[in-house]
Amino acid sequence: MKRFLLILTLTCSAFSQPYDLLIRNGHLVDGTGSPWYSGDLAIQGGRIVAIGALSEASAAKTIDAHGLVVAPGFIDMLGQSEMTILVNPHLPSKIFQGITTEITGEGSSIAPLNDRIIRADHPNYQHYSITPDWTTFRQYFARLEKQGMGINLATYVGATQVRRMVLGDENRAPNANELEHMKQLVRDAMHDGAVGVSTSLQYAPAPYASTEELIALASESAKLGGIYASHMRSEGDGIIAAIDEVIRISREAKIPAEIWHLKAAGKTNWGRMPEIVAHIEKARQSGVDISADTYAYPAWFNSFSAFIPPWAHDGGDAKLIARLKDPAERARIRKDMETPSSKWDNEWQEIPGAESILVSVVQNPKLVPLQGKTIAEIAKLWNKDPLDTIFDLLIQDDAFTSVAVFGMSEPDVTLALQQPWVSVCNDSQGTATDGLLGREHPHPRAYGTFPRILRKYVREEGKLRLEDAIRKFSALPAQRMRLTDRGVLKKGMWADIVIFDPATIHDRATFENPNQLSEGMRYVLVNGVPVIENGKQTNALPGKVLRGPGYVN
Repeated sequence: MKRFLLILTLTCSAFSQPYDLLIRNGHLVDGTGSPWYSGDLAIQGGRIVAIGALSEASAAKTIDAHGLVVAPGFIDMLGQSEMTILVNPHLPSKIFQGITTEITGEGSSIAPLNDRIIRADHPNYQHYSITPDWTTFRQYFARLEKQGMGINLATYVGATQVRRMVLGDENRAPNANELEHMKQLVRDAMHDGAVGVSTSLQYAPAPYASTEELIALASESAKLGGIYASHMRSEGDGIIAAIDEVIRISREAKIPAEIWHLKAAGKTNWGRMPEIVAHIEKARQSGVDISADTYAYPAWFNSFSAFIPPWAHDGGDAKLIARLKDPAERARIRKDMETPSSKWDNEWQEIPGAESILVSVVQNPKLVPLQGKTIAEIAKLWNKDPLDTIFDLLIQDDAFTSVAVFGMSEPDVTLALQQPWVSVCNDSQGTATDGLLGREHPHPRAYGTFPRILRKYVREEGKLRLEDAIRKFSALPAQRMRLTDRGVLKKGMWADIVIFDPATIHDRATFENPNQLSEGMRYVLVNGVPVIENGKQTNALPGKVLRGPGYVN
């Protein structure tokens, strides 16, 4: 009897002490793929401390989630916000989608840096009015934590970045001493908190790296618990060979692998997604820990200079511009672009025509009126053929331009999204509708990826169950990234939580008018703190740097 009274006293005492926040009457979608259930959820000290029938509990703040979905915050498996978070740390384009955590660092990561890289990348820093006062991840993370951040952020160390630290932009293999230096840089980055090593093998100087070089770098990351993530060498005609390279790296480096933004790119490859899926499934069945993610739009977004063959990038952007100005070199570039090849990812051959390229972001102020126009429209305006238009635009913009490219089929996009091992990425930097960032014309995925999936593929087309979509947004990416204290609604987890009406949540961003925030997120909590409350941005900065398993304090 005394024991019963003691338990009753402790229970009453627990209820008598108010929680920080209590979410009542919600439809809890826990992130695992299980069906929703009704219940209350309590938060204390930034973490979930109780789930269930908590009608007797009290809290400093209460949210009535009647009729609304309560789910884990969404994890963006590839964002590009390492620079823009320094411009606008609130990242409204992300939080209004429900994104509470971003993974970034695609090939060319924010660190390490040296004077040579800073000089070469000056146009990018200048574009965002940023002075790089860091050279290591540890210093960059310290800057982030000092300024505050609206979401959580983790980053890979880029294999391209490591290569540029040692070899610059040269097209050659490292010698033994140089490779050892590169491996040390990966170890240093992992000790600073990087979550793994990444590649973006379409963009020079990345294609100059051999598979053996990448295995050596991935092996160093693997020793410290890292992951290998890749924008593959080809997403078009050479995609099966490119997947095989990822599989080989995973096997030989003994490292889990993630294929970023899985797609069948180019008109000649439309309809190949079943073959691609089967190829990855076969590798998984053989024991290779390989998975992928997608942003589920029919157009990709990348540097316009990627249309130029890799050899022309040798030595960096300045050398590229010089080659585009040289008549003989320009003719050779044109011939390569006009010739189908599986030896490089020839984007010009992958699209129906110049109308499929939409200019999105430029550096040169004189070119700003071209943002939102297609190359076909600009060619007509300039009275030039499309390839000369591409070359001259790159020259005038110092190879800075970014473009949206319409080169995928909707059935392929849908099939990729439906795979149980495919999560979701935004593949866009966090941005805003105003200020410096609001002057750009980004891909609409920057604002709409996650709500678009909930609207289009869940609510309108029924291609995904709501619970499966939430799993792709939360538990699945958390599992891949080894975020063991995030991604599901469970006691003890960090309270990254979204609350929304599944019947009304939707994206507003379009290719014609992308700078529009998604609508429908009633509340978004990051580490227990609302960054969106009653549909309004709070300007709180509760985000954390999420460091990888190799981190040494």
